[in-house]
Amino acid sequence: MKKTLIIGASTNPARYSFLAANRLVNHGHPVVLLGLKAGQIAGNDILTSKPDLKDIDTVTLYIGPQHQAEWYDYIIALHPKRVIFNPGTENPEFEQLLTQNGIVAEEACTLVLLSINSY
Repeated sequence: MKKTLIIGASTNPARYSFLAANRLVNHGHPVVLLGLKAGQIAGNDILTSKPDLKDIDTVTLYIGPQHQAEWYDYIIALHPKRVIFNPGTENPEFEQLLTQNGIVAEEACTLVLLSINSY
């Protein structure tokens, strides 16, 4: 299973990050949740810091491009295999940085990938 870091996690059930966290867990993928406010989704705590993480396969973004620059170095340092830019998070500058660092930048929807068994 692919250990996934969700950046922009929210306890609001109307948010796509909330739905993605639940569906990832339901599909057996371990998740790490980072957000602005502490809370829980699917039995996992939402962290409000940038912890030192290991073995992250996928980072899935739920923050807009205007808020991503502060995450560039952190995400690159995690050495994930890929970063998913969900709809509305597309960022050509960051995507190019990721590619230059050997990380796949994928413009896709985590929820759709899970629903078609392509995650």
